[in-house]
Amino acid sequence: MERDARAFLWDAHRAAQAIDDFTRGKSFDDFTRDLLLRSAVERQFEIIGEALSQLGKSHADIAAKVPDLRRIIAFRNILIHGYAAIDRETVWRVIQENLPELRTTLATLLAANGGSAAPPDGAA
Repeated sequence: MERDARAFLWDAHRAAQAIDDFTRGKSFDDFTRDLLLRSAVERQFEIIGEALSQLGKSHADIAAKVPDLRRIIAFRNILIHGYAAIDRETVWRVIQENLPELRTTLATLLAANGGSAAPPDGAA
């Protein structure tokens, strides 16, 4: 049985919200010094990338509405496979410059596909 598109959108949106929650009131220096914070943020980016990758495989029409989808998935791959070369400044810049727009896009897509604040069946 194919997983509902809303589940992927909800997982990605929830992870993006978590990153926002984790980093609110934090500086780049805080981020650089705090291994737990960096690890948590990187894990949530991995979830976003994987959820959107799976969305693209099963619901390409909806995934096509996510700007920079391929770059988001590639970022996830770098975090997982290129862990030794992660540039903290790049991660922080993505949080500051790209994450707000992604959260808005995901919320819009969720609403357009009948999503709500509660997780749909199949959401992690």
